[in-house]
Amino acid sequence: MAIEQILDLEQLEVNIYRGRVFSPDSGHFQRTFGGHVAGQSLVSAVRTVEPGFLVHSLHGYFIRPGDAKAPTVFIVERIRDGGSFCTRRVNAIQHGQTIFSMSASFQTDQEGINHQDAMPSAPPPDGLPELSSMKVFDDAGFKQFEEWDICIVPREQLQPGPGKASTQQVWFRHRDPLPDDPVLHICALAYMSDLTLLGSAQVTHLDEREHLQVASLDHAMWFMRMFRADEWLLYDQSSPSACGGRALCQGKIFNQSGEMVAAVMQEGLTRFPRDYQLNPR
Repeated sequence: MAIEQILDLEQLEVNIYRGRVFSPDSGHFQRTFGGHVAGQSLVSAVRTVEPGFLVHSLHGYFIRPGDAKAPTVFIVERIRDGGSFCTRRVNAIQHGQTIFSMSASFQTDQEGINHQDAMPSAPPPDGLPELSSMKVFDDAGFKQFEEWDICIVPREQLQPGPGKASTQQVWFRHRDPLPDDPVLHICALAYMSDLTLLGSAQVTHLDEREHLQVASLDHAMWFMRMFRADEWLLYDQSSPSACGGRALCQGKIFNQSGEMVAAVMQEGLTRFPRDYQLNPR
């Protein structure tokens, strides 16, 4: 299903929307992909704000596993409507229960100070191995992302900064041109931002990663500059800490001109099953 269809919600009532199911045969994804519900939640919030407001941040919690074969209903609460900012709260519902809860803040175009971190060094995406060739998902599971080019920088080509515990770099873009609507590109980025971030916590635990139970617990994003999701974006990821069965992950997203367009933070479940025996070091 095209990203435009995934992010095209049906309005059921004022402030109430329903999202499309990716496929009745979800393959790898028996549970709803976190980016799917986050992207659709953001679309539902966008539908309730006045023209001229663009999202600048969102904060969401994954409360229950979603059913990949069931539609999701989104209920939007209009928390605040101001002259410069407005706030929305969204609950995503399946089978009568909330599976995801998100707050999003919107802002009109304003002027202020301007600075950013430099874009990190990274090899260009051309020639890098594609995620589809790395068998992270089975073939059926990868269908959800087959319209995206996704390339992970090999570990031997990474140039991590000093003191970085665990890092990963990913290039991605939508393969075909998308409409010019900036809201579509923002919501598409929210959709894709959940796909690889938790993997940044696992790159230094290759022996253990196949035994881990992993899931996104929360997700926060800040949108800084305009961009296109159909042009290459570098997702520079790191995990500063993992303990207690959870990992903290962070990411900065840059366009090829070096502009930081978004930042992401996430805590994810990274625990061993109860019966797993740790190998002695």
